[in-house]
Amino acid sequence: MFARLPRRSLLVALASLAFAGVASTASATHSWGGYHWARTANPFTIKLGNNVSAAWISALNTASSDWSASDVLNTTVVAGLANPKNCRGTAGRVEVCDSTYGNNGWLGLASISITGGTHITQGTVKLNDTYFNTAQYNTTAWRNLVMCQEIGHTFGLDHQDTTFGNPNLGTCMDYTSDPSTNQHPNTHDYAELDIIYAHLDSTTTISQGAANSFAVDIDSDNPRSWGQLVKQSPGGRTAIYELDLGRGSKTVTFVIWALEASGNR
Repeated sequence: MFARLPRRSLLVALASLAFAGVASTASATHSWGGYHWARTANPFTIKLGNNVSAAWISALNTASSDWSASDVLNTTVVAGLANPKNCRGTAGRVEVCDSTYGNNGWLGLASISITGGTHITQGTVKLNDTYFNTAQYNTTAWRNLVMCQEIGHTFGLDHQDTTFGNPNLGTCMDYTSDPSTNQHPNTHDYAELDIIYAHLDSTTTISQGAANSFAVDIDSDNPRSWGQLVKQSPGGRTAIYELDLGRGSKTVTFVIWALEASGNR
């Protein structure tokens, strides 16, 4: 604990400089719709279900370690409870999966189930080996970028920047065609998590007993099952879909399109 206190103070100072220095490319905050896990205390721990092949273990462990540097949340990699082919969610945690989902245009999906308008009840991350098994994407940098970014979305983080022509911001939450320097979170991401989780809730969604009866597992092979397109980045390289389930519940999906498929959706 003692070692983390100075870093928190440093984060505040560095985040302030970051907000001023990258105002043209990153908004002051990058919360994803105000979505967050309900919890009664900080820091809290999110379980990341390991449903990945050996090719992804390093990227999963790296992302877990990186996000656990936050002051408000920790992650732990645990045995997965999903079949990677469909990667069905589990209440109170995030299931991380990879499989050959097909030549359907997307590199990765992050899907979260929401109740009460903003509370995350479960999350899934799907990584499409149809593309990651090709020479273009089968690199450490691409695997780290997409794994880190999709897991970050399940905490309630949006992108810092989605304009491909802008210089890299040094964060996995900045989508780019050159992932070499965008493989990990940066101080801006940690500062945003502090903002998102500054308040506490009277209940928690971080347990398998906190199931949301309205949660729906999306069909990754059928974009029409993702619901309505509500946001798209310039050039169409990322997109957000919402499936309204009524009574304040919905499933929200963040899509990263492969470079060759972007702009066609």
